[in-house]
Amino acid sequence: MFLLIRIIDTLFRVYGYLILARIFLSWIPVDRYNPIVQFIYRITEPILAPFRIILPLGSVGLDLSPIIVFFLLNLLHRSVINILVRLVL
Repeated sequence: MFLLIRIIDTLFRVYGYLILARIFLSWIPVDRYNPIVQFIYRITEPILAPFRIILPLGSVGLDLSPIIVFFLLNLLHRSVINILVRLVL
């Protein structure tokens, strides 16, 4: 069970890092055809797209969806890990 907790924890952390990378990539000029940039966008877009529909602030030049997803992901991460740890104990 501890291995499962570690795997889930690692997956949440890696996805959080990808969201952070996406935030940083939006602040600097990057080559959109770079394979690493395309990978980050392809992995994070399915989660970010629904929040862009809910918060259509992109037309003003302000996209809060990555930040909101990052914080919700951290909340979900802590909740899932706490539930799993309680099941083990």
